[in-house]
Amino acid sequence: MLIIPVKEGESIDRALKKFKKKFEKTGVIKELRVRQAYTKRSVLRRDEIKKAVFINQLRSKEL
Repeated sequence: MLIIPVKEGESIDRALKKFKKKFEKTGVIKELRVRQAYTKRSVLRRDEIKKAVFINQLRSKEL
């Protein structure tokens, strides 16, 4: 459960913004989307490898 401390005089909009940011960091929405459809382990592994290759290429271009 998320707890957002609200200071005296702080607007509701500001507190709501803090809540949204904290909620997004927890990754609940991302996990829900992943769980909507089953993905085979081989496909997940393939995606991880693609991502790693892409990041490696970006880093090699920086040098």
